[in-house]
Amino acid sequence: MLDGIAMRTLEGLAPGALPLEALVAAGEPVILRGIACDWALVQAGLRSTQAALGYLRGFEAGVPVPYSFGGPEIEGRPFYNKDFTRLNVEVRRGLLTQVLDEIEATLEAPRPPTYYVASLLIDRALPGFAQHNDAGLAGQGIDASASIWIGNRVTASCHFDTPDNLACCAVGRRRFTLFPPEQIDNLYPGPLEPAPGGQVVSVVDFDRPDFSVHPRFRDALASAQTAELEPGDAIFIPSLWWHHVRSLAPFNVLVNYWWRSSPAFLSSPLPALHHAMWAVRDLPAREKQAWATIFEYYVFGPGERAGHHLPDAARGDLAPFDEPQARRMRAQLLARLNR
Repeated sequence: MLDGIAMRTLEGLAPGALPLEALVAAGEPVILRGIACDWALVQAGLRSTQAALGYLRGFEAGVPVPYSFGGPEIEGRPFYNKDFTRLNVEVRRGLLTQVLDEIEATLEAPRPPTYYVASLLIDRALPGFAQHNDAGLAGQGIDASASIWIGNRVTASCHFDTPDNLACCAVGRRRFTLFPPEQIDNLYPGPLEPAPGGQVVSVVDFDRPDFSVHPRFRDALASAQTAELEPGDAIFIPSLWWHHVRSLAPFNVLVNYWWRSSPAFLSSPLPALHHAMWAVRDLPAREKQAWATIFEYYVFGPGERAGHHLPDAARGDLAPFDEPQARRMRAQLLARLNR
């Protein structure tokens, strides 16, 4: 794996004093050193792996949790089979303590099977955990549910998420490699479905890139930013930035927070992307170019442009959206799609 550009770092910040509004506005990834160093889980992990495992077992809620399992042959990389038609892991369910026991039993194995609890909502699965392990986003008026990621040496293939993301390394170490959104073509995205973790991922093997098959990946690497997180460190990942995450220790835990800066009544753009693929992508080139002009006018250009010449009362959907207008638009779209 080639080294990228070192990422900007901020140090000495308390969780309640994170400059999240400024980070979102800047739209650049940033390492936040030590913001979670006082968490009870971080402190347990610094004592020993067994102490961290024991701490997590104390939150067993008695409810089975989903986790991915893969044999030693996948080398810790949930991905695809050779023809990209199926994933190389199976989703199982078990008590959290069962998963932790299985991970502990293979800590010393040179080629362990892969265990990966991904994006597990903490409030449901580990009640009480947030009391002594929290990044303080609520104090800044940010409504972000916390999720926990537990596993052994797992590699999350390069992907993007639509919300902004604060990811806190609690146990073990993680290496992040990030790319700006405009690198999508150079990252060779895989199928939309199935997809590891439910998100489209790059099909490039970052550990063993084959530049004869993926030559544009060299261009992506020129803009890559890298970060290695120790226990207690965090990283801010802006919305839509691609990120490849490699867990480096035999046992690793990460806690993350996703949130959107836009109003909750605005829809996610992903369904609009899928709808546009269905309705526009396979049109003749001349029509596609015309629709690109129309989309630029109504969607991608300045929000006020399309209706600025009309009286306020006549703008309708050309005016900025509010909650009642968003509900009306949703109802209209559902009615049209169901015809």
